[in-house]
Amino acid sequence: MALIEINNLYKIFGPRPREILSSLKSGKTKEEILKKTRHTIALQDINLEVEEGETFVVMGLSGSGKSTLVRCLNRLIEPTAGEIKFRDRDVLQFSEEELLDYRRNTMTMVFQRFGLLPHRTILENVAFGLEIRGVDKVSRNEKAMIWVEKVGLKGYENSRTGELSGGMQQRVGLARALCNDPEVLLMDEPFSALDPLIRREMQNELIDLEGDLNKTIIFITHDLDEALRLGDRIAILKDGRVVQVGTPEEILENPANEYVQDFTRDVNRSRVLTAANAMVDPYSVISDRSGPKVALEIMRKEGHSSIFIVDRKGRLRGLLTVEDAMEAGRNNIKLLSEIGLKEVYTTTPDTTLDELIPILADMKWPVAVLGPENRLLGIIPRVAILSALSGQANGDFPEN
Repeated sequence: MALIEINNLYKIFGPRPREILSSLKSGKTKEEILKKTRHTIALQDINLEVEEGETFVVMGLSGSGKSTLVRCLNRLIEPTAGEIKFRDRDVLQFSEEELLDYRRNTMTMVFQRFGLLPHRTILENVAFGLEIRGVDKVSRNEKAMIWVEKVGLKGYENSRTGELSGGMQQRVGLARALCNDPEVLLMDEPFSALDPLIRREMQNELIDLEGDLNKTIIFITHDLDEALRLGDRIAILKDGRVVQVGTPEEILENPANEYVQDFTRDVNRSRVLTAANAMVDPYSVISDRSGPKVALEIMRKEGHSSIFIVDRKGRLRGLLTVEDAMEAGRNNIKLLSEIGLKEVYTTTPDTTLDELIPILADMKWPVAVLGPENRLLGIIPRVAILSALSGQANGDFPEN
């Protein structure tokens, strides 16, 4: 079961939303309704599911409905129709008391404008939510200090917010939200007011925190690069409708329509695609229990000048070249496990291509992609990187 389910959600701004909803469902367009009635259709028949623990990004241009959608989730904006379920409970049926508890303890929001209290210290700002809940000062300050340290602000806890840069202030806002220990973080374009370098730094901070947080994050942005970098899955909105939902790779590789295609046209694919997207099967692999003559014969038949050596569990030992195999044969070495093998650069499947490109530029041999227990999953020749970035299917490649 999904943590959050959104079913047939509509939001219409204006004095007669129910009446307008009937017109919309009968076939009137958003533009016709705005022109004739001055009602704005913000969300139209939204159906989404968010899994527990994932970072789910909602993106779109200004006016697409993304900020309206995220505010409907905690009823800062009341939907016109539809259903929002959290752990199978309908949020739209919550009483005022239940809704207040839900906002304080379950679904916390981090805004673009930090909303910090300038007359309070950083520590007091981070602890503010706990103070509202009635937690005693010693306990709340102890917990707040943990989050001050986690977001890299140790030493600034007694400073005022006006003494901090924009990026540091956003860290305070993030720490304040996390200090309440919510199940879900709603982040409405939290980094868009920051300059590019600080924005990248904050994205890195969030990525680093994700591994420790085990939180569900719903992140709103208009920036596809940011969406692709942060999201486990992405929902793209246009005119209040969902036009595509998918993983970053799915969005890049299979855009649903021209609108999504226009978004992805200028994306730096190397920041999104990973070693798993680019790797191919190793051109030649042999067990270290074999001998150099067997290795030479395989290389001769397959037309390669080197071969990857693995142990009996498939773990990478290294690379054997023709020259080293011939030298071992002349020295009567019987097992490859007794030969000094060439070391190759190794990486994991989730390493992004922009990290690998400068490494491959100086490598004579392909990069080896390793899975659990150093098992060889595949290799990345330089030409495979070019193929992945161009959107072509992986094929058979020469060794380099």
